[in-house]
Amino acid sequence: MADAPNYWDYLQLQTLLSLQSGLAGDDREVRPDELHFIITHQVFELWFKLALAELRHARDHLAAPEVPEEHVPYVVHHLRRVNSVLRLAVSTFEVMETLTPQDFLDFRDKLTPASGFQSFQLREIELLMGLSDEQRIRYGNTDPIEHIRKLATGERGEHVHNQLNRARSEQSLRKSLHLWLYRTPIQGSTPDNPRDAEVVQAFVAAYLASVAAHHDAQAERLIAVGVSGAEGVRARFAKNTESARRFLLGLDISDASDRAWRRRVRAGLLFIESYRELPLLAWPRLLVDTMVEFEEQMVLFRTRHARMVERIIGRRVGTGGSSGVDYLDETTRLRIFTDLWSVRTLMLPRTSLPPIQHADLYGFAEAYPTP
Repeated sequence: MADAPNYWDYLQLQTLLSLQSGLAGDDREVRPDELHFIITHQVFELWFKLALAELRHARDHLAAPEVPEEHVPYVVHHLRRVNSVLRLAVSTFEVMETLTPQDFLDFRDKLTPASGFQSFQLREIELLMGLSDEQRIRYGNTDPIEHIRKLATGERGEHVHNQLNRARSEQSLRKSLHLWLYRTPIQGSTPDNPRDAEVVQAFVAAYLASVAAHHDAQAERLIAVGVSGAEGVRARFAKNTESARRFLLGLDISDASDRAWRRRVRAGLLFIESYRELPLLAWPRLLVDTMVEFEEQMVLFRTRHARMVERIIGRRVGTGGSSGVDYLDETTRLRIFTDLWSVRTLMLPRTSLPPIQHADLYGFAEAYPTP
């Protein structure tokens, strides 16, 4: 059994445990607090590596020209693993916060100008999710991707360039999700149906009529129980009704060629969320919810990161020259799967939904009214 694998060789522990010696490459030069700092950030990067692999698996399933229903659970499985990874990453900040401000200042100058801003794997996750160049948060006029590219030189730099180029050129998770949502059967109709546009338009019109009626009823109920400012209440609900109309008709999309396509994407998303108890839509609804949780975990990661940094270094300039906490706080406002968040404002009680048509196609025949 001389060639049988052992635990430390399989995990390459000798190599792994030799990577915490800092810039000097000498464990004796690394103080306990600096060792803690190095290990914690290496753990983050290992979690990012796993998250990227799982996101690509999920994307590959969704990116297929046709996604069999039995493949949807696999997408959910991979996304759930990413969500678990991110929850662990968020909890790791608790370990980071055992580093006191004074202890960090003792070795902080060693880092300059290195910064978490330069984490190319985090940027790779953003690109894979579908973050556009216009959305990316800059500090001053510095774009994180271009900043990393400028620093990435030599053999190691080539790897960084290759990873970022790959993420930028491949199909994003957001695009794959939209392609999948576009094919959602709406009231029994799919995009290959010659009358599909008419069916989708009728569904959207009926839904918007229900939204308007529901909002009017809510406003009148509040006014009836004595809420002050009747006109203001009605105006707020009317604004929500108009927002629903603009969203479902794609009036917020400036590119006219993209508008009709996105209207169907949004209608498909709304249909899944509204009639989620239909057997055929049970897993799609879970996929959408898991995708929302994924972005929520990213927001929580960024938020927790900002609070950890504020606790340890306050509002000083970051090691990489950024505005530090102010920059991190700005990144917490990023949203990539915007339609998944927006549709929640439009949701109606089951009793207010338009009647379902062709219920038999969804393996369902009882709980929703039929015409």
